Amino acid sequence: MIRQNQRFLTQIYVLSDLLCTLLMFLFSYWLKFGSGLMSHYNTLPLKNYLLWGTIYSFAAILIGFYVRFYAPRRRKSPSYDVLKIIQVHGLSFLGLLSILFISKEVHISREFLAIFIVANITGMIAYRYIVKSVLSRLRRKGFNKRYVLILGAGSVGRSFYNNLMQHPELGYEVIGFLDDFQTAHDQEHSHMKPIVGTIDDLDDTLDKFMIDEVIIALPLKAHKKYARIIDKCERTGVKTLIIPDFFDLLPARPFFDNFAGLPMINVRDIPLDELSNRLLKRVFDIGFSLIAIILTSPVMLAVWIGIKLTSPGPVLFKQERMGLDRRNFYMYKFRSMHVSDPSTADTQWTVENDPRRTWFGSFLRKTSIDELPQFFNVLVGHMSVVGPRPERPYFVEQFKEEIPKYMIKHHIRPGITGWAQTNGLRGDTSIEDRIDHDIFYIENWTFLFDIRIIVKTITNGFVNKNAY
Repeated sequence: MIRQNQRFLTQIYVLSDLLCTLLMFLFSYWLKFGSGLMSHYNTLPLKNYLLWGTIYSFAAILIGFYVRFYAPRRRKSPSYDVLKIIQVHGLSFLGLLSILFISKEVHISREFLAIFIVANITGMIAYRYIVKSVLSRLRRKGFNKRYVLILGAGSVGRSFYNNLMQHPELGYEVIGFLDDFQTAHDQEHSHMKPIVGTIDDLDDTLDKFMIDEVIIALPLKAHKKYARIIDKCERTGVKTLIIPDFFDLLPARPFFDNFAGLPMINVRDIPLDELSNRLLKRVFDIGFSLIAIILTSPVMLAVWIGIKLTSPGPVLFKQERMGLDRRNFYMYKFRSMHVSDPSTADTQWTVENDPRRTWFGSFLRKTSIDELPQFFNVLVGHMSVVGPRPERPYFVEQFKEEIPKYMIKHHIRPGITGWAQTNGLRGDTSIEDRIDHDIFYIENWTFLFDIRIIVKTITNGFVNKNAY
């Protein structure tokens, strides 16, 4: 089996990154000054550009180490690499621009810099994706393995084993289990690797097998053994990971915080709790909603006229919904039903062939055009372009008692569209499935995830068979 030292692999990655940056630098220089495709004059010598390119390259490496870009990434997803590459080279590029400004260097081509940063990020993402794909294929074939020992053959240990077996591309192989209460698996779990001893046999097992990581999957009542287990593993240079016995209460990506000098598990780490992420999302919301209002203003004018001609009553329909931090707000839509008692609209679902709808309103709901006024809700800060759909307070009071984790959706602003809606969960569909998708979005938010949802909303079309 191929077993590489992590330090050596890190050095290979650093050299590969430098080589990729150099190739993209030379390509950008050729495209700007040597291809004849772009005009230029008073061109500085190549050595001047190489000087600034070298400064940029080493700044990127240093920033990469600082943000743990070169930490082991076997368990990281490809999207993690993409975000880290954009972060590292975005910061490096801003640093280079700052140095150029301070040194009053005005002869470096700005067009060259723009070509270089785009080409460099694109090239880096492409080569990292290729490397990751090749490694995944090698691991599926049995190469580059890492060996794991699981302490605890109970429900936690078995769940971990089953989940690990579903991801052969990670390249992990389980040596076996250690358990104090079982000597063999029951018939239902006979397919699993064997129980090779008790917890007291840990020393002998570490000496007998080449083990890279020990997974502690013991019940809470065994916590007194943790210190001794960790000490033994660290003495032999084996990594130790702990799966809490209450893991089913934790999110998929728990976050460790520090409070009053003590480590604490943050049960619900939300990326949008960070000010920088909230600011980025809010700026995007304002810009996107302004553009959407301008582009759809002819449509909204036509809808305004259509509603006035087909049904008496106001054009806009406002309804109380629960939003961020459980605060209520009024959400606006184009009216698609006959005017009725507000209490009826607040406490009743719309159903297929609902008699309250107007014929023009049916068209508006099917095409989602009735949702356009919600961009004004986004502008004033009640909603976001992307997020969990807001619900009426009357139904929130019911769902929070009936559906586990329902209220988590109110940790962020509600949205016009969301991860659940782009997966077909709209109208008369499972509330539980919607909440599962909403929680996944909340815990895994990134700016690129928002863009993906918006693109998917547009490409899927706005007509929905469940929109009554």
